[in-house]
Parts: sequence; structure tokens; C-alpha cells
Amino acid sequence: MDYNTVMEYLRSYGAVAIMVIVFLEYMNLPGFPAGVIMPLAGVWASHGEIGFFTVMVITIIAGLAGSWVTYFLGYFIGGPLLEKWQEKFPKQKPVIEKAMNYVQQRGYWGLFVGKLIPMLRTLIPIPAGVLRMKFSGYTLYSLFGIAIWNFVYVGAGYYLGELILPYIRG
Repeated sequence: MDYNTVMEYLRSYGAVAIMVIVFLEYMNLPGFPAGVIMPLAGVWASHGEIGFFTVMVITIIAGLAGSWVTYFLGYFIGGPLLEKWQEKFPKQKPVIEKAMNYVQQRGYWGLFVGKLIPMLRTLIPIPAGVLRMKFSGYTLYSLFGIAIWNFVYVGAGYYLGELILPYIRG
């Protein structure tokens, strides 16, 4: 898929597509590459077709909403779900235990840092829910981590778009 095809897709489906993809990616569903779509949304913003601030708000809301879904899965069914998962995939038990201990020992600060680490950032809501972290604290620290992560990706795309825009327009 080339650059113009992606940009046409964004023009056609716009902010809704960005929101849905980022939401699903933050729920840790495979195949939803927010790490690709967020920089492209930044490029799209650099073209002036959507504001940078608007893209940031959309991606932060979508990321937070996806994280809430995963947190509540952990909160309501996480314990039994993790037990079954560990039975089915015993090699992952140390990874799961490490994530649980990480959140338990470091609390909200660990949650915030976890939101800045690839792969961990979309998994950490489950242990946070299982450990029944206070939802308001979970939301606040997640918000900060998500905002920083998304700013880096959308900002990089915006910067890249500013660099390549003169070449594209000829």
C-alpha cells in the first residue's frame, strides 16, 4: 500500500478509522497497528486535513477507552481468566507473574511507566484490574502514559509529513 492510498483511506474514513483502530489496538487485539496508523494520522494532520490537536484528542480518548475495557476485563474476570491462560500456556506463567508483581510493587507509577513500554502498555491493564487498582488513579496514570506514547507517534508522523510534504506536492 503506497502513501497516496493510505492518505485516501484517511480522507474517506477519517477520524472514525483512527479512533476504531487505536481503540482496538489498546485492547491488545492483534492486527490493529496503531503504531502505524498514529504516525500516518500525524502525516495527515501535517497536510492540514485534520488538526494535530484533534488527532491527539482522538487517539488519547480511543487509547483510554480501550485500556478501560481491558482493565474491566481484568477486574471482573481476570483472576479466573489468568488461571486458565496459565494452565493452557504454562510457559507464560512467569511473564504473567512478573507483570502482576510489577504492578503490585510499583503501583500507579509502575502503571504509568508500563504504558510507555511496547507490548507491556497494552497488557498492563489486566493486572491493574485483577489487583483492583482504584479506577480514578488507574485512569489518571494511564491518561498520562497514553498521552506521551501517542504524542511521540503522532508527533513523529506530523514531523515526517512536514519533511516530505514539499516533495509530494512537487
